[in-house]
Formats: sequence, C-alpha cells, structure tokens
Amino acid sequence: MFIQFSLLLSNFVNSKQSKMKDIVILYSGGMDSSVALYQYAEQIRLAVSFDYGSKHNKIEIEHAAKNCNQLGIEHRIVEIDLNKMGFVSDLLQSGGEIPDGHYEDENMKKTVVPFRNGIMLSIAAGIAESLDCNRLLISNHAGDHAIYPDCRPNFIKSMNNAIRFGTYNEVEILAPFTNLSKRDIALAGKEIGVPFENTYSCYNGLNNHCGTCGTCTERKEALEGFDPTEYQK
Repeated sequence: MFIQFSLLLSNFVNSKQSKMKDIVILYSGGMDSSVALYQYAEQIRLAVSFDYGSKHNKIEIEHAAKNCNQLGIEHRIVEIDLNKMGFVSDLLQSGGEIPDGHYEDENMKKTVVPFRNGIMLSIAAGIAESLDCNRLLISNHAGDHAIYPDCRPNFIKSMNNAIRFGTYNEVEILAPFTNLSKRDIALAGKEIGVPFENTYSCYNGLNNHCGTCGTCTERKEALEGFDPTEYQK
C-alpha cells in the first residue's frame, strides 16, 4: 500500500513539474535568446533552433546546443532550407555579401529574411501544441523594429491571435523583450550571469566575430563594459 501511494505521489509530482514546463522557446544561440533561455529556464520544456540556410546557422546552433546542455534543456533542430525555396536575403547562403554598418542603416534591409519569424512561430506553434505546451517564447526587441517588420509589436500581437485561435490548447506568444533595447537585455543577462562568451551573433558566420556587420556592431554597443567577445576588427 505504501509503495503504491509513493508511486502515485511520484507520478503526481512529475506530472505537475512537467506541466509547469509549458514553454517552447525559439532559440538561435544568440545574445537575446540566450538571456531569455536563462531567465525562463525552469519553465522551458523545449528549445527549438532553426537551421534555415543562413551563413551563420552552423556556428550559432553549436552555441545553442552548448547552453541547452548546460541548463539541462531539451534541444531540437528543425531544418528548413529557405535557399531552395527561392527566398531572397543576403543573410542566406544563396545571397550576396553581408553588409557592414549599424543595425539601423538602410543597407541592413538586405539581411531581412522574408517573414522568417512568422514561419518559425508557425512551426513552433505546432510543436508546442503537440507537446501540450501553452507558450512560445521569442526574443525580438525594440532595436529590431526599424528593419525587421516581423519583430514589431503589431506583428507579435497579430501572430499571437492567429496562433491562439488556431490551436486547441490556445498557445500564446511570450515576447518579453519587445519594447526593450539590446542594452537593456544585455544588462538583464549580466545580472543573472548569462555566459555571453557562449553566445554568437555574427552574420558572417566566422569563428571569431567579424566586428563590422550590423549585428556585431549592435552586440558591441549592448555589451560595452563587460564584453567577452573576440572580434576580428
């Protein structure tokens, strides 16, 4: 009788703990999503990285796997080759050279992958519903708004409605950084001890960050004063 009770109690506790982990995170291995990963680690059921054919996917996903392993979070890689689908972006392997400059410069529009977040959120929503998870965590921030339309508040709000109405368990988008700057995110990560040396941002996909592309430039600004990154320039 005691053994049966213990098993029932154990199953109840495990079920409750599993239910508490109700988040599927879109996790690139970059700075912002790594802060989100560490902030919400106890509530994350699964981290999903997308290998979509970008120049920096391989090394970025290696960093993602390292952080998930560190935190004991299940990590899944979803492959969708946007190059073969005819997507046009210099961020992709089929595109031109990555432009140098600041994130908000006009030429950074060349790095936009059309509707990337919409595609990833849709796939992640299906995964979340399959796992009976109720929340999707994405790490878009205010610095993205100028260039990337699928990072803006109106997009997140609209996509949230579509996903919620389109899933039986009413999956919702959690986007806590939408109105924060990258500096705000970096400072929050510093506060909780995020290992920024294990994150990756360079659009060129080099072993050491180039230091001149838009995302490297923004990374330098955000991590100023506590940046462990090795840059080529």
